[in-house]
Amino acid sequence: MATPQDNSIRARQSDLPPGAIASHVSPADRRRDEVPIELERTVPMRRWMWIAAMLVVSTLFCWLTYALSWQRGVADLRVNAGARVERYAGSLRSTVDRYEFLPYLLSLHPYVHDLLLHPEDRAVVQRANDYLFDVNQRAKASAAYVIDAKGLALAASNWREKATFVGQEYRFRPYFIDAIGGGLGRFYGVGTTSGEPGYFVSQAILVDGKIQGVVVVKLNLEWFQRAGADASEPVVVADDHGVVFLSSEPRWQYRALAPLTPEVTAALESTRQYYNQHITPLNWSADERLDADGEVVTVRDGRGAGKTRRFLAVQRKLGEPDWTLMYFAPLDQVIANARIAAVAAACLAAFTCLLGVAWNQRRQRVRDMLKSRELLQSAYAELGERVAERTADLQSANERLQTEVQERSRTEHELRDAQSELVQASKLVALGQMAAGITHELNQPLSALRSFSDNTRVLLDREEYGAARENLEAIASLTDRMGRITGQLRLFAGRARRGDSEASVRRALDNTMMLLRGRMAGIQVTQTFTDGLADVQVACESLRLEQVLINVVGNAIDAVVSVPQPQAQPSIWIDVDADDQWVRIYVRDNGPGIAEAHIPRLFEPFFSTKEGGQGMGLGLAISSSIAQENGGQLVARNVPGGGAEFLVTLRRVPRASGAIE
Repeated sequence: MATPQDNSIRARQSDLPPGAIASHVSPADRRRDEVPIELERTVPMRRWMWIAAMLVVSTLFCWLTYALSWQRGVADLRVNAGARVERYAGSLRSTVDRYEFLPYLLSLHPYVHDLLLHPEDRAVVQRANDYLFDVNQRAKASAAYVIDAKGLALAASNWREKATFVGQEYRFRPYFIDAIGGGLGRFYGVGTTSGEPGYFVSQAILVDGKIQGVVVVKLNLEWFQRAGADASEPVVVADDHGVVFLSSEPRWQYRALAPLTPEVTAALESTRQYYNQHITPLNWSADERLDADGEVVTVRDGRGAGKTRRFLAVQRKLGEPDWTLMYFAPLDQVIANARIAAVAAACLAAFTCLLGVAWNQRRQRVRDMLKSRELLQSAYAELGERVAERTADLQSANERLQTEVQERSRTEHELRDAQSELVQASKLVALGQMAAGITHELNQPLSALRSFSDNTRVLLDREEYGAARENLEAIASLTDRMGRITGQLRLFAGRARRGDSEASVRRALDNTMMLLRGRMAGIQVTQTFTDGLADVQVACESLRLEQVLINVVGNAIDAVVSVPQPQAQPSIWIDVDADDQWVRIYVRDNGPGIAEAHIPRLFEPFFSTKEGGQGMGLGLAISSSIAQENGGQLVARNVPGGGAEFLVTLRRVPRASGAIE
């Protein structure tokens, strides 16, 4: 292809006399003009090949980033899940082991021996009933009862209850069969008399060296599935047949981990282990095996359209009894982090490609300039002898060269504009980081919207239209607030600067209490304003002040509700004090306080002491940044006697003369 320099040289050559053209054209020009047209056509093809190669490399880079982020997230989650499943397994194992000695001790008591020797004596039976009742009360078991060698229950701790075990036959139960044979019986099933599930431990009763009966202790393990985890992190326990009999997810209880064989189904029906429960397979599939105890699984709800979730399943064998405990850690956050990493990698690859294109264009321009310089020098050398004769031609050539320089200057200016656009593109990448903080701030208004909408449906059903109208007005206010929050993104992208503003502390606290009302059930909140500060104003936007208060008060709520067994009423105190220059807002709670090791990192971005999936660690960092931007500060400390206190300090806005606070 001809360059501007080639055109200028050809223009100068056209001004020469016809006889001088042949001698004036350089050999290099002749060779260049003889280049085949097919060679020029290969340039666009080569350019498309480079574009295709960059797309392939960028795609591989994004895929590799996603894979590495996924593997790292699964590995970290595997460590945490392993620690949790060990804790749950230890708790269940200690409970089971703690009661295994009780049937043996009961089998040695003379009251039990007398019962088997004289089952027709009503006084002996009553004495055994009272003894079993007293032992069961002290051991805090579900029931204890004695069965003779024929499988008939002679005495039980629940002899006073309507659904007593006395008089019932249990010779079909595996725990009776194992114990009457001289072993220790262990069995989990649903009671055929009471209909309540439990863990049965049995021991043979030896009288004069012969097995005369069996003593059984029943334990209620339903506490384990309530204390294990919530529905988002299920914990299940399966028997040796793979049937889930304990589960923190109610829909998974009495479901089989794999389809049951006809033999197993017949055995369950003969022993009536789960009584009238219909055992169906759990709709799940294994996606990836990590090790012997961990794998990535997909669980489908199976109702309606079917909700699908992915978990990291970690299991532990309990030994005796032959149970398997499984903990399902959700992979939602790992998947989200991997996608974010892939998007960031795509942005980085695009930015790198743009830099490569800019560098290649600049290199091409430099090469063209060098080639033009060589051609000009060759032409000047050949025309040196005719300088005097061709002065006018050279002046015209100089003018054309000046025009060419101007064109090149304009091209360089366009290059600088392109570089400026790249800077703006990098700012848009930072906009994604700000969007993470805005997303964190939108979570709380969205939760409040859900609470208001649920309450409005109840109020409409009750025909309390006045209260429903107030809820709808609150929903509209929250929608406006969310719009103002997302407006910060436009301020950032458009280089807008926020002007000075002021906000009412009382109004900000009222809005905060309204937003967090659904989370304050059972919590006592006390607000105190120093005399004359009921309508004090601070130098901060009302929305940003509410963001600070929502984060600080929300952390106080999480602190007081996280204590398993609080010694006192969960309480939060909010005190407002001020002087001529500063307004101080104290938020104190009676929770467990802040670990000393966490205080120095409390306001760092993405630092959180909460469990995975419960927060991004941005709330306090954003609140501290808001306070500093408005000339104030946010500090935290532990309160002597228990609890933590956050202090928000902001500049006070002086009231107009004559105004009364």
